[in-house]
Amino acid sequence: MNEAKLILVLGDQLSPDQAAIRSARPGVDIILLAEVDEEATYVRHNRHKIVFLFSAMRHFRHELEALGHTVAYVGIDEGVDRLETAVERTLQTHALTEVVVCEPGEYRLLDRIQTQWSELLGVPVTVLEDDRFLASHTDFASWAKGKKQLRMEFFYRKMRERYQLLMDDGQPAGGKWNYDADNRAGWRNQRAIPERPNVSMDAITQHVIAQVAERFPNNPGDLEQFRLAVTRTDAQQQFDWFISHALADFGNFQDALVEESPWVFHGLVSMYINCGLLDPLAVCQRVEIAWREGACSLSAAEGFIRQVLGWREYIRGIYWYFMPDYKTRNTLNAS
Repeated sequence: MNEAKLILVLGDQLSPDQAAIRSARPGVDIILLAEVDEEATYVRHNRHKIVFLFSAMRHFRHELEALGHTVAYVGIDEGVDRLETAVERTLQTHALTEVVVCEPGEYRLLDRIQTQWSELLGVPVTVLEDDRFLASHTDFASWAKGKKQLRMEFFYRKMRERYQLLMDDGQPAGGKWNYDADNRAGWRNQRAIPERPNVSMDAITQHVIAQVAERFPNNPGDLEQFRLAVTRTDAQQQFDWFISHALADFGNFQDALVEESPWVFHGLVSMYINCGLLDPLAVCQRVEIAWREGACSLSAAEGFIRQVLGWREYIRGIYWYFMPDYKTRNTLNAS
């Protein structure tokens, strides 16, 4: 007998390839996505972020259903206070025997899931590692062990070697690991800034905007200017536009302060990577292809890949390596 499980998918885990969804059996298990008050209010989120995640979650629901999954969905208008409440209600409605979830990106929630949920819900709770990241907790801990200083640059080099990004015959492409010194040009109107394409808003996103405007009236964020992609297809189109129209100048001006544009030549894809609409390794590989095809300089490609493969993975590794004590550190003695 196949006992059905509840597969909980958090708002920043919207990839069908993440570990918990890979374990889901279409027609047997129930996948739950939940917009709950606590996760939307524990800090004063910008309303663009709330709209982006809620709309992306609602679109992801349809993506999962198209793959044959049964999805339970809790909307913000239902007034559910916490994830535990949404999970408990779904367990009872569908007579499910276990909860499976990919680990959250914050210690506060992971600690609660691991130490409280099983007793509270009365069923086993299995937490799977988030393998959408390119360095596991074990990978990072193995690299950090015995080091007096945890330098991002050296971690980044190991990641380049591991994933063979910008490598030629075992050596860094061009003979150098880091081209940051080439990416510090001043602005002085040296280039025409390309106009970015707008993302069309469907009825789902328009409804979310109306709900968020009503429910979070005092949060920052002018929703008259919402322009983020909320589907995998649209996120990929935004990244493709960056490759074709902005990557060539990204390197030179990535640190420039420009009055004419808030984003200049930047990719504007971090939110899509972080919530699962884009894959970090695929993004890096596509940028390398652009360089090898002559569409951008090596310094531009290296500068972009360093942000994703280096800084993104390193900061995440540092966070989990030192938590929970990390949250109480005050190295600069701030008051």
